[in-house]
Amino acid sequence: MIYFDQAASTFPKPKSVIEAITHTLTNYSANPGRGNHKYARQTAAVIDEARKKVANFFGMKEVEKVIFYANATMALNQAIKGFPFQQGDHVVATSYEHNAVRRPLEYMKKENGITITYVSPNESGLISEKEIKKAINHRTKCIVVTHGSNVTGAITPLKKISELAKRNNLVLIVDASQTAGVLPIDVNEMKIDFLAFTGHKGLLGPQGTGGLLINSDISLTPLIHGGTGNFAELDDQPSILPKRYESGTLNSAGIAGLSAGIRYVDEKGLVNIFEHEWNLTEYCLKKLSNIKDIEIYGPPIEEIRLAVIPFTLNGVDSQEIAIILDQHYNIAVRAGKQCAPLTHEAIGTASSGVVRVSFGISNTIEEIDTFIEAIIEIRDGLLT
Repeated sequence: MIYFDQAASTFPKPKSVIEAITHTLTNYSANPGRGNHKYARQTAAVIDEARKKVANFFGMKEVEKVIFYANATMALNQAIKGFPFQQGDHVVATSYEHNAVRRPLEYMKKENGITITYVSPNESGLISEKEIKKAINHRTKCIVVTHGSNVTGAITPLKKISELAKRNNLVLIVDASQTAGVLPIDVNEMKIDFLAFTGHKGLLGPQGTGGLLINSDISLTPLIHGGTGNFAELDDQPSILPKRYESGTLNSAGIAGLSAGIRYVDEKGLVNIFEHEWNLTEYCLKKLSNIKDIEIYGPPIEEIRLAVIPFTLNGVDSQEIAIILDQHYNIAVRAGKQCAPLTHEAIGTASSGVVRVSFGISNTIEEIDTFIEAIIEIRDGLLT
């Protein structure tokens, strides 16, 4: 199969990732921090190594502030639902936010009485820090932004937004689900307070891994309460990190795989990975733009974007195209609204959704040529 759904989850995984998972499960996959025997110590050492690797990858100085979760959604819920909001507090977000941001924010609006402004993209399909600045008022407490849209591939000007946040004494929460492992991120240099990441996309790790980087002194209310392996005598969550936010048994084998994925990304180099993905994206954009009745969304072709291209074929349901590509051409894409309804409202596809193709380090120009031929055949078969 030609796999063009990399924005949902990268595939195939590097051999080293699979080997790391298998090695952990086969040799010592015990419960980290829950015993003093050899297997528990070995598993704990894997977690510690991965935590250091994540901290180094994102420029975190305090390793204990790397909190592991099952995915970025849990990490974002922790950052948003755990934030010390008071009634009437205001949040600035964007129309490009995934439901992993939007739904927790709307929950806090209903339960805590916060207000939210969603900043829409400009005519070039980009989020402008100037528009975010306009949305800030005297009750604004934080800015929540995605670093890159999972629908259009538009890249948010994170450094400028960070500078804006700091000038206004605002907390910055960043969803790096689409950019971790693709674009360089240094939480200290970029002054990011909370950064959520997932392991199974650009970091090339397995599903069931991700985390939250806490680069702030703000105390969050724990999202989950439970066992932490020690401090059992306390009737409340311990205050020490990372234990305060890591209740329950961690996905040790998955975290071992995540660690191997980060090592693989480091070896390949972020510059090389992005250059490869951009070359594929630019090539596909040019080919698609030459097909009659195809409408492409997002930033203009001359604007660098993530390896994500959303498009529609005039009058044809996006799900139908995805099914034909899957069943007749053995090509995997994503159709619909990609868990980002506000994005589709912003780009005018709220009723139809789009077909989204997304590329990764393992994809090739030859695969894109095969895909383009398939789209031309589908277009000719359905519209002529």
